[in-house]
Amino acid sequence: MKKEALYYKRLHDKKIQCQLCPQFCVIENKQIGKCGVRENSGRRLISLNYAKPSSISIDPIEKKPLYHFFPGEKTLSIGSFGCNLKCDFCQNQEISQEFEKDVFKKTKTITPEKIISIAKKNKIKIISYTYNEPIVFYEYMLDIAKLAKKENIKNVVVTNGFINKTPLNKLCKVIDAANIDLKSIDEKFYEQICQGKLQPVLETIKKLKQENIWLELTNLIIPGLNDDLYEIRKLIAWGRDNLGYNVPLHFSKFYPCYRIIDKDPTNPEIIKKARKIALDVGLKYVYTGNIYDSDGETSFCAKCKKPIVFRKGFELIENKLKEGKCSCGEKISGVW
Repeated sequence: MKKEALYYKRLHDKKIQCQLCPQFCVIENKQIGKCGVRENSGRRLISLNYAKPSSISIDPIEKKPLYHFFPGEKTLSIGSFGCNLKCDFCQNQEISQEFEKDVFKKTKTITPEKIISIAKKNKIKIISYTYNEPIVFYEYMLDIAKLAKKENIKNVVVTNGFINKTPLNKLCKVIDAANIDLKSIDEKFYEQICQGKLQPVLETIKKLKQENIWLELTNLIIPGLNDDLYEIRKLIAWGRDNLGYNVPLHFSKFYPCYRIIDKDPTNPEIIKKARKIALDVGLKYVYTGNIYDSDGETSFCAKCKKPIVFRKGFELIENKLKEGKCSCGEKISGVW
């Protein structure tokens, strides 16, 4: 099922420039862009992964992670193949980086209409685009999201945020929530470890906030690469200054994988310390991931400090909110 891609420009000598993301790949005829899934096919850019999901499953929304967006609800999670970054620490390299060239021929075609049918059959009201980078299955995501809107099904993206302004503007019209993986606040980290750029990611985050799309951020802390407390404080300060105090921030533990197998897993104490720093500067909702930390899994009221939403792993244990408010009357930011 071939689908012409959106956002590209024809150049001379049968070349094409993809304009979906800030890589701006110039692709020779019959060649594929850096993401591995957009092909120059006779001066037409083709999305090779359209309607080719690598995985479809039902997850708790907390797994994305989204802690302030319909807690306890199930979401239909969809992933495909490819990625527009090349992170050395990729945790899904089998579908994002190292997939076989003929994987699209082997993968069953599942149309956007079928995805909606699966969601309705299972009485699921949220679809999440996740696992690999959803920006690189942009056309598939967009077509599903448009149909989902008509059925009053919410759309969630779990993304690196590395996308250009025009396609982002179009996507903002159909998505309801996003978790952005802010990998570092250091430009060199993005260039050397991810083969990308930081600034477009920051612009995406600010745009989502401006559009009133529910937003949460995740930062994976990797020993020796982005675990310096000075850098963590810079990341926290950027969030506070550009997003305010109400955007949830998740600090997550790294485990050795892909090209970074010579480092130890992150010390949980660093994760907890990062959370404390963020809370001390006034961020209201800060969480820890991939470690056992009951406080880091729990939502607290910023006013009275009482626990209001209890979780264990990805399971919601208890939600004490009533109409999005704590018993003290404080309104808790989120979509409840």
